[in-house]
Amino acid sequence: MALVLIVEDNPINRDVLGRRLERRGFSIRFAEDGPSGIAAARTLMPDVILMDIGLGEMDGCEATRRIHADPETAALPIIALTASAFESDRAKALAAGCIDFDTKPVDLPRLLGKMQAVLGPKMPEAAMNFG
Repeated sequence: MALVLIVEDNPINRDVLGRRLERRGFSIRFAEDGPSGIAAARTLMPDVILMDIGLGEMDGCEATRRIHADPETAALPIIALTASAFESDRAKALAAGCIDFDTKPVDLPRLLGKMQAVLGPKMPEAAMNFG
């Protein structure tokens, strides 16, 4: 079962996205800020991280840079999530090391397509029907 780490400071967004992905066959773990996301990445070694860019004191871009600076977690794929659809925010997230970028509110079929590109055969069968 593919393990997804959701790093999101808004508890409602975190819980809703987590439940939606669990129903699609993913194993979900949460972190509520950048430092706990970095620690969870190190401990859990998830298959993919969904990183909110607009976190508090340490934003998602800085957390991504720190995850990728650690040799043990450097290869972990991170998809940025943000309420901003500006191209400059997308460029900032990609420059920080995110492999992809998506906007909130999350369009689940679109996000699942991006996750499938990362997970390949680890993608749960229940998540393969994006509709």
